[in-house]
Amino acid sequence: MTNAMTNLSISQDQGARDIPLIEQTIGDFFDAMAARLPEHEALVSCHQQLRYTYRQLQTETRRLASALLQLGLQRGDRIGIWSHNNAQWLLTQLATAQIGAVLVNINPAYRLAELEYALNKVGCKALIAMPEFKHSNYIEMIQALAPELAGSTPGALVCARLPDLKTVIHLGQQSVPGMLRFADFIATGDAQDARLAQVAATLDARDPINIQFTSGTTGFPKGATLTHRNILNNGFFVGEAMRLTEQDRLCIPVPLYHCFGMVLGNLACLTHGATIVYPNDGFEPLSVLQAVQHERCTGLHGVPTMFIALLDHPRFAEFDLSTLRTGIMAGSPCPIEVMKRVVRDMHMAEVTIAYGMTETSPVSCQSDADTPLEQRVATVGRVQPHLEVKIADPDSGNTAGATVAIGATGELCTRGYSVMHGYWGDPEKTAEAIDADGWMHTGDLATMDAQGFVNIVGRIKDMVIRGGENIYPREIEEFLYRHPAVQDVQVVGVPDPKYGEELCAWIVLRPGASLDAAALRTFCEGQIAHYKIPRYMRFVDAFPMTVTGKVQKFKMREVMKEELKLDESKTA
Repeated sequence: MTNAMTNLSISQDQGARDIPLIEQTIGDFFDAMAARLPEHEALVSCHQQLRYTYRQLQTETRRLASALLQLGLQRGDRIGIWSHNNAQWLLTQLATAQIGAVLVNINPAYRLAELEYALNKVGCKALIAMPEFKHSNYIEMIQALAPELAGSTPGALVCARLPDLKTVIHLGQQSVPGMLRFADFIATGDAQDARLAQVAATLDARDPINIQFTSGTTGFPKGATLTHRNILNNGFFVGEAMRLTEQDRLCIPVPLYHCFGMVLGNLACLTHGATIVYPNDGFEPLSVLQAVQHERCTGLHGVPTMFIALLDHPRFAEFDLSTLRTGIMAGSPCPIEVMKRVVRDMHMAEVTIAYGMTETSPVSCQSDADTPLEQRVATVGRVQPHLEVKIADPDSGNTAGATVAIGATGELCTRGYSVMHGYWGDPEKTAEAIDADGWMHTGDLATMDAQGFVNIVGRIKDMVIRGGENIYPREIEEFLYRHPAVQDVQVVGVPDPKYGEELCAWIVLRPGASLDAAALRTFCEGQIAHYKIPRYMRFVDAFPMTVTGKVQKFKMREVMKEELKLDESKTA
């Protein structure tokens, strides 16, 4: 296995820069940064018209932490947050870290059953929630789950359906029976509370600090449990790859309840003394363009669909984006041509690709500004410092011992500081994901070249097997994207009685463009193997997606099975 060992050692050498791991808690690290840069701007929340220096952010964080202690919350207790992006979200992230409570990120797209599941799965004692968003009334949903609120005293709720929940705090201005207003609640705290230092002295960097539910593109959400050490270090090394300094101002339109916003955004900035800029509470292209220009942002995060929306916005040319230089493209595979437009038209010459998953805090691999553009857009970079990556034989089961040769396709497995503490309350699922040697099995198919650059070619479950031929949808998507009328494309496998599976492409056309299936097949003929040309083509306005921008291919597959009346072949 010479090639396999060379493959692995290249990854470790790339990550063995002389930068030690951070062994502090998030609270201790943030306090040190606030002491170093007290008057430097830490946060701008554009839609709230709020600005905080590092000293002001520290003061408000300590007030909230003190108020949480007064409720009787303590180290290890779970506190849910059900909200889109705002300053209170960041305050809650930092305050829970100060007292060692575990922040539970709850997707704003969740409805009654999902909210009930999340709160009960991890036993949340408190919930901080926005009152409403886009015509959805969150207070009414909470009241439906906890009708006992109306007659309860805040801090002493007894609820049949949510037996662990004792306190609900809402971010609105109205008075709600049984709930506390966030503004009133934080006012009860004392930034000089002596208990804060006493609690901080008991905390450890390896304590669980955050639970993030997997996005649910497949299966039932699991609560990935992360520690101070997991996410603080990941945020730091992400910021290093972006070359962040205290002079940077990072625009963060990606959601905070997801690792992308919470770690790659908030913690990447706070570990480098940079400024966080929230353009809006959710993604809206015009507000992002306005925020970048007005706040002179130097960095911007987004999933590929967000960057496509910005580039294709009818007013894009009106905005001065010349201050941009860096940022991260992540969340799903990015078409190479989109990346080139981001570099050329948005001035993001140092934009990076990041790859990871919630269970790895999240980033395992990332490109950097030193990587040539062609290589940067064609791979997800190399492994982060202090992590190992290897490409394992996907047929080796729940072990990562059999490593494939350089350039061969296998399952990407990673090991090191970023691997999660485990799935909350689910040792069986944890053991399925993390093997006995500490390797996290990502389920992603990848290759690694002789220089250690990793390329994601698909998901193990996404791989299509047509008549014995292994086909990776990513390859077909990249080819179809070359057609000038195609704005975005996703390819899935659907059942077929003859070949086992056939390819199906969902296509979004550019505004004003026209194209039909026959013309697209003609475009493919002679350019890719016949068995790689999708048999089915569906032209759509959008793809089914999670709120974090991940395409839900399983839904596309189900839609096509229903439309085409296709039956799934039963296999052993």
